[in-house]
Amino acid sequence: MTRDLLHQDEIRALVREAYRAVDGESRAVAERLYSPEELALVPASAVGRALGVGNHLRHARIRPGDTVLDLGCGAGIDTILAAHRTGPSGRVLALDFLPEMLERTAAAAQEAGLDNVETLEGEMEAIPLPDASVDCVLSNGVINLSPRKARALAECARVLRPGGELCVADVTVEDEELPPEVLTHPAAWAG
Repeated sequence: MTRDLLHQDEIRALVREAYRAVDGESRAVAERLYSPEELALVPASAVGRALGVGNHLRHARIRPGDTVLDLGCGAGIDTILAAHRTGPSGRVLALDFLPEMLERTAAAAQEAGLDNVETLEGEMEAIPLPDASVDCVLSNGVINLSPRKARALAECARVLRPGGELCVADVTVEDEELPPEVLTHPAAWAG
């Protein structure tokens, strides 16, 4: 019998419940992170449910025709913006482990009139794509949610083509910055 010393199933369950519970809509996060020009390209449903921690797309070198993987696509704001950059000859693969998020992203892509977005249900620690199949991997406040961050990063490297790019916005915390009762509390993973 193997023991899960990282409590991965518990952490994933907490993250699932926390993100399923996000029901309200507010433009505040999106308006803080993205320019008015960027937001004009995104349906209100995705803007109102933005949960990212930064605008990593400012640094992503997405070109027309690229294949882009958006880890933890959420409501789809980064997926939509990346799909505009790849143009109709490219494609954006929106990965999430919550079917509800995939439905939101697919609906936002349809509303935006984009035919180059595909949704994929899966976990970032086991990306359901072949080796060397994407030009750019995007992640906005998602890798920090993984109980196996090194595994998630190894999967990103596996699916990237030679010369591909990983573009991440995320949150880090040093052990000394939080008291032990917070660091060891399962809800901190989803928060």
